[in-house]
Amino acid sequence: MILPIVAYGESVLRKVGQEIDSDYPKLKELIANMWETMYNAHGVGLAAPQIGLPIRLFVVDTTPFSDDEDLTPEEQQALNGFKKVFINAKIENEEGEEWDFNEGCLSIPEVREDVKRKPAITISYVDEDFIPHRENYSGLLARVIQHEYDHIEGILFTDKLSSLKKRLLKSRLEKISKGKIKVDYKMRFPNLKKAR
Repeated sequence: MILPIVAYGESVLRKVGQEIDSDYPKLKELIANMWETMYNAHGVGLAAPQIGLPIRLFVVDTTPFSDDEDLTPEEQQALNGFKKVFINAKIENEEGEEWDFNEGCLSIPEVREDVKRKPAITISYVDEDFIPHRENYSGLLARVIQHEYDHIEGILFTDKLSSLKKRLLKSRLEKISKGKIKVDYKMRFPNLKKAR
């Protein structure tokens, strides 16, 4: 089932997610709905807070990035078919020289900005079967994971921009929170009563 994605301004996007256990109600169904919602919106990642749930869960499928001709064959191969569920994730380490990359977010449509992030991470998490993992990622894979991880920490990519950029974006962000945008996927806006 396709769920509405909550827009910038919804308080759930500012909450640090709670850990969940394998008894979380209808977890498999929730994960299936998150995949369907993400693909419907042409995203490469979706975190539970973006569908209104303040829990530590996000999904990532970077396959669409694997067609990017600016990437090396090795990078394309790493991104192609990378599809994972991250539950109760904790980034243990970030390292390397920060680099800029243009990011967007399904909760902040029509806004894209260059964001600085470190290129390599170590992350621990459990998958949908609650099997624990501790893995290292780098490059674009690390970036997508960092972006989604920020969501379960109550952080948006716009928080990482300079104060000047934030001021320049203020009116656009206010329009998003009021639903004054056109998107081709279901959204829920903080200042409107129902999803559209």
